[in-house]
Amino acid sequence: MEKAAAKARIEELSALLKENSRRYYVDNAPTMSDYEFDTLMHELEALEAEWPEFRAADSPTQRVGSDLQKGFVQRPHRYPMLSLANTYSISEVEEFAARAEKTLETGFSYCCELKFDGTAICLTYRNGKLYRALTRGDGVRGDDVTANARRITNLPQTLHGDYPQEFEIRGEVLMPFEAFDALNRERIDAEEAPFANPRNAASGSLKLLDGDEVARRGLVCTLYHIPAQSGLDFASHDEALKAAASWGLPVSEERRLVHSIGGIKEYIDYWDSHRRLLPYATDGIVIKINEMEYQRTLGYTAKVPRWAVAYKFKAEQALTPILSIDYQVGRTGAVTPVANLQPVYLSGTVVKRATLVNADQMEALDIHEGDWVYVEKGGEIIPKITAVEPSKRKAGATRPPFPELCPDCGTLLVREEDEAKWFCPNGDGCPMQIKGRLLHFMGRKAMNILAGDATVDQFYNLGLARTPADLYDLTLSQLLSLEGWKEKSARRFKASLDASRDVPFDRVLFALGIRFVGETTAREIAEHFGSIEAVAAASREELLAVPDVGEVIADSILTWFSDDRHRIEIERLRADGLRFAMGVRAAGLSNALEGKTIVVSGVFSISRDAIKELITRHGGKNSGSVSGKTSFLLAGENPGPEKIKKCEELGVPVLGEQQFRELLPETEADHAPAQASLFDDEPTLF
Repeated sequence: MEKAAAKARIEELSALLKENSRRYYVDNAPTMSDYEFDTLMHELEALEAEWPEFRAADSPTQRVGSDLQKGFVQRPHRYPMLSLANTYSISEVEEFAARAEKTLETGFSYCCELKFDGTAICLTYRNGKLYRALTRGDGVRGDDVTANARRITNLPQTLHGDYPQEFEIRGEVLMPFEAFDALNRERIDAEEAPFANPRNAASGSLKLLDGDEVARRGLVCTLYHIPAQSGLDFASHDEALKAAASWGLPVSEERRLVHSIGGIKEYIDYWDSHRRLLPYATDGIVIKINEMEYQRTLGYTAKVPRWAVAYKFKAEQALTPILSIDYQVGRTGAVTPVANLQPVYLSGTVVKRATLVNADQMEALDIHEGDWVYVEKGGEIIPKITAVEPSKRKAGATRPPFPELCPDCGTLLVREEDEAKWFCPNGDGCPMQIKGRLLHFMGRKAMNILAGDATVDQFYNLGLARTPADLYDLTLSQLLSLEGWKEKSARRFKASLDASRDVPFDRVLFALGIRFVGETTAREIAEHFGSIEAVAAASREELLAVPDVGEVIADSILTWFSDDRHRIEIERLRADGLRFAMGVRAAGLSNALEGKTIVVSGVFSISRDAIKELITRHGGKNSGSVSGKTSFLLAGENPGPEKIKKCEELGVPVLGEQQFRELLPETEADHAPAQASLFDDEPTLF
């Protein structure tokens, strides 16, 4: 390669890798597979070795990919937190072993472990307590996610046994397949982009600002490394992990000590097939020199330790036939083709369906009816159809026609310029769009109203709800007259409607379902303009001044507010008590709890957040701990024993949920469940 061409390619690769590193570590939305990324990185390494004068100080080959984000305090790592050298080639693993044997000469062992596909974490325990948790960050500094780490269920807050006074241990935060699939189903139902893989989902979840949501995501942690520099008296890596397990820490149990390249290959071959049975994602094997003394001897490069290497598995793929194709209509009217597949097992899950994305993708793949297709989960990603196997195509097979009419309401589909998808323009008359918007409005990240698909179908089919405002008009007697509804379910639904009146403006804006306005964009718009009136009155130029609002989003907002039906809906929702300005709370219900400081503990008939909102709306003040200033402890099922004990010591009254509700005005009965139905066996819709 000529000098000028080498310089240009190095610059091109550096820019491409930096951008995709940001998408991977920060956005948690990678645009290329691990294999593609690693291939480009190896190409850059080779070019920089040949042309070292063109290697920049901030080259991706010299730095760890950074996951540092705004909103978190950054703290320095005691010891650099580096990446691992990785390869897809057994011959390169053989070269690693040969170098180690040549350098060390004397007998040593290898510790082989699974390479977990999660997000790295560095934990510090002090006096047996979890003291600090940092992400990898840029290898020198990490984001302090201690509060969120405390919400990981299998990570102990307190150790037992003969643990050191202070030590550091590193590992991986994982999202098991079951939790990952459930999270993505929620996102797809809300027409949000699903996470590409469990690793991105775990990383994104660990960086949430809402600790309760972190706890709900089902994260787990596996620990696998105590730094050799830490000064702890361990002769080997394996010995250190055994000690950590004795202290109650969750360490990897799938590791194996071997003494030759033959043992390494056996371990790799075993897990290349058996990893499919694991409940979480793995993307390779890590081989480490086991003895701590030899780890210190081999040392580090600027980016990776010389005493370890990662062998990465290639993408898992299966061949299976398409049984049929469905065309789904989302809340925005977008029509998405979905292939129903003969079930096939891939990376820990049975795959039955895979999106075909849009008409263009179907054409690019040359999909024919009954085709056999390759389904891939590269790096454990969401199943996608990557290619067709033409040799299995039946004679005379034809391409499935993309529908010209909406599969739900029969309206002629339209495709706007520069749009990849076809849309049904009958937004206010298409049943699937109407029901989709109701589900979106009631979603957990929007208004958090307790209802699901079956309830929305029932409301729609009976003509009880066509718009979100209709939900607030439903009476208790109407609900009790419906099939399947008992008093418990009806009161829970009414209570969640009441609690939704305190949802902040940015979530209300998101709940309205304006096309392209996602959760983050809605927050930025709400903070920028402050009120729904200001958003509605904003010009295109004013909308474009909001960070992350481009021309497509701005035009969508202008179109939405130009529809008089939407303005009428906003006024109806305003009359129902919803917030349409930042910092403005819905009107209080009464002063029944004015001057009272209340501590909430236990499980109630509605969420604890809803209980706390009731306290606030009736004039009370919530507190997290019992003190002499506490008016009473509101105790549900299984209240915290320490709080109960503290109440006994201080003489603070303890009230049950029914006693609490008796303090509220009679009118509140229409908004919240009665205690008498908490322990019955009535079937409910929820």
